[in-house]
Amino acid sequence: MRFSTVAATALAASPAIVAAAKGTMGFALGTKQPSGSCKTQADYEDDFDAIKSGSGATIVRGYSASDCDSAKNILPAAKSKGFKVVLGIWPDVEDSFQKDLKAITDVASSYTDSIYAVTVGSETLYRGNFTGPELKDKISTVKSKLPKGIKVGTADSWNKFADGTGDAIIGTADIIMVNAFAFWQGASRDNATHTYLDDMYQATTHIEKIAGGPDKAPEVWTGETGWPTAEGTDYDEAKGGLDNAKHFYQHGFCALLDWGFNAFYFEAFDEPWKPASVGDNGKAADETAWGAMTADRKTKFSLTC
Repeated sequence: MRFSTVAATALAASPAIVAAAKGTMGFALGTKQPSGSCKTQADYEDDFDAIKSGSGATIVRGYSASDCDSAKNILPAAKSKGFKVVLGIWPDVEDSFQKDLKAITDVASSYTDSIYAVTVGSETLYRGNFTGPELKDKISTVKSKLPKGIKVGTADSWNKFADGTGDAIIGTADIIMVNAFAFWQGASRDNATHTYLDDMYQATTHIEKIAGGPDKAPEVWTGETGWPTAEGTDYDEAKGGLDNAKHFYQHGFCALLDWGFNAFYFEAFDEPWKPASVGDNGKAADETAWGAMTADRKTKFSLTC
């Protein structure tokens, strides 16, 4: 999928003018119940029912296939409910890399049709844990262990693809998830859509350039984007709150889908079990209320794009 500067600007101003086929919507999905206990197959089935009825989406992504035995539990649920899953491998330490890889290889041959892709790493380039060539080697290792037909790639921050840090994986990765959070860039409500679309434009056009053109580029998705619904969860000019989250979802997230891009929203459900954290600006950053739905699976606003 190719952006142009003119198209990106026009889309930010008026998504309705775009005539491209709508992209595929998905949601990031955690492995734990609101209490912090691990989800069972039945929990995932209930998640899928809520996601499909609330949004129409039938694809989710995770981060660690071994965490809470997620691959073992989510794949039979996905098969029974007609969902696809992007499984994750956390490669930052060898122990988690091997555990996640084994969790996937143990079930991959039985659920090949339910596995949309596997991501090796989540913002590992952004954190500086791997160089591009090192991550390329990890992706190659995973590809060699999985059945043919399962896409393997990575997820990372938009700027690590725009600035060339991730160039080495292009040509090896089948799929690239580009994370782009206007919120964490401190964008105001009125500027958030422009920031998000510009992030995706910069990352995607660079990936296409290095690949030798759009037809040779890997499949590109928004891997994560979102907005917290809790009041007071602010980051510079970005203000948390239900109305601002609704505005970004409808005018930012949906806009890119209208342009024909595939995108995952972070995240499906609130996760009240998560501990408090501190953002890059040194302020407390609540991460419990980023869900498009509440912890008890009720939509916070219309999720139809």
